[in-house]
Amino acid sequence: MRIKRALAIGATLVALTAVAGCGGDDAKKTDDKGPAGSTPGSAGQTAAGNGLPKAADLASIAYYVNKYTPCLDLKTGAEYDVNHDGDKAAWGADEAADPSWGIKERGVCSDGSGAPVALLSVADMKKLQTAAKADNERFLVGEDFAVVPVGSQTIQGLQKSGLRFLTCDPDFSAPSGFEKSPALVEGCVLTDYFSS
Repeated sequence: MRIKRALAIGATLVALTAVAGCGGDDAKKTDDKGPAGSTPGSAGQTAAGNGLPKAADLASIAYYVNKYTPCLDLKTGAEYDVNHDGDKAAWGADEAADPSWGIKERGVCSDGSGAPVALLSVADMKKLQTAAKADNERFLVGEDFAVVPVGSQTIQGLQKSGLRFLTCDPDFSAPSGFEKSPALVEGCVLTDYFSS
């Protein structure tokens, strides 16, 4: 009798574990793709609006980027800049300090080859796009953040991230089959074609 009862309890536990495991995976997928919250694991696609990824802070941006390509050893921009210049300098030291760019916070992580990846938490995306147009800069943008990778492998890794390439080049054209939509600033476009 004890053996039958033990087998019944074991079978019930296995069934409950399988059900809980399935629910746990679904919950994780929801967190990874849901709106950003206060934890790094919550950066993901927005539920409404333009469908661009959204992130609450630098940790969330780094977590999101790291899903597609290495984004290691996150530092604040100032902390990174103290020990890196020349070839290892990251984009945006001066721009992050200039209010006309609309950058709330700048951080830097390293890709798999040690090249810097600038992460920008953006308070005002229209300001960022306006300044980018004036300076002929190009970025990968989400709804409220931007990423400035250097390495070509990093750029390739981010092509499936949901980020969009922002360019204000009047001669820009994307091959057929790629999305191209107006950005917030006239003359600029957002596209899933990441030109080199």
